[in-house]
Amino acid sequence: MQFDLSPELAELQATVRKLAQERIAPRARQIDETDEYPQDLYDLFVDAGLTGLCVPEELGGAGAGIFGLALAIEEVAKYSNAAALMLLLTRLPTGPLLIAGSEEQQRRFVTPVATGAARAAFGLSEPQAGSDVMGIRTRARRDGDDFVLTGTKCWMSGIRQADWYCVFAKTGPVESRAHDSVSAFVVERDRPGLSVGTIDRKMGVKGVDTGELLLDDVRVPAENVVGEIGGFRLAMLGLNAMRPIVAARGIGLAEGALMYAVKYVQERRAFDRTIADFQGIQWKIAELATEIEAARLLTYRAAWMADRGQFTKESVPFLSMAKYYATELGVKVSGEALQMLGAAGYMKDHPLELYYRDAKQLTIVEGTTQIQLGLIARGVLDRDLWWD
Repeated sequence: MQFDLSPELAELQATVRKLAQERIAPRARQIDETDEYPQDLYDLFVDAGLTGLCVPEELGGAGAGIFGLALAIEEVAKYSNAAALMLLLTRLPTGPLLIAGSEEQQRRFVTPVATGAARAAFGLSEPQAGSDVMGIRTRARRDGDDFVLTGTKCWMSGIRQADWYCVFAKTGPVESRAHDSVSAFVVERDRPGLSVGTIDRKMGVKGVDTGELLLDDVRVPAENVVGEIGGFRLAMLGLNAMRPIVAARGIGLAEGALMYAVKYVQERRAFDRTIADFQGIQWKIAELATEIEAARLLTYRAAWMADRGQFTKESVPFLSMAKYYATELGVKVSGEALQMLGAAGYMKDHPLELYYRDAKQLTIVEGTTQIQLGLIARGVLDRDLWWD
């Protein structure tokens, strides 16, 4: 069993860590306050080759896999979860194409994302269908050689920046809950009938737009169908493979929050000593540090599994554990770190209130904490996770 990073991954980690410290950390507060898309950071990621980390080399990427992308996101999320989300969006919408897309689709749509020539977004949730995926009502009606899509997608991150969207729609009856009634499509931004609706006013993770995608009789050629008609399983496989990437955002946020708080308590004096001299603070630091390392082990294992193609049903409990534990830990650590600063932590003079607001998003997106707990429990009940 090997715990050390390969030389290539260690170099990637060191490179992104330096970029994050020098270029991302100084921008984090401004991104949050202006809520403007940080094009300069996107350009930085492109120049550093980070937009193609999880894309195979033959498609123009770096071939570092989900593990490599998770490492990079962890480093970036220490300072900005908005910037980390930009990197996540290089994999979420391209995932279904990498799993089941044709070679032509991959070269046409995935390669431009890897090189930074295009951006993409992922459309699954709808106003009445979040965790209940089979409740989606966006319809894809066959019309000759095309499909005509009608409906509304919501909570789509990167929606205004995207050049194309990976959209899931019902190819069967809208009221059907059969898994073969859902299919995946690539929908280009410039197709007639497609428009961006309301942009959400978010509590945190600002700077990367989240909002509605409106589809009004949007005509999509059959060649843009990803995989086979009946793509519910593809949606689940894509999300399963994303669990360690979302988890990495939680780990990075927790690390960044705790490091900031530790530096503060080592300098802040009270009762003729530093706050760090109090045993209660020391025990809290030890507890949080231990949980961060536990989350890292879960997440790195999950990323390793995903890169081996282990994101089918049997592996779901392990992937969901990483997402559940690391994202909930992000909420816990950001709250505890804020508390260590007392009143100062509540003020915008320090970044902890920003970490605190950003953290909560992670427990909701791409499968809520409650969904992850249900998947883990089902894995145990079905003996996919068992100990003898």
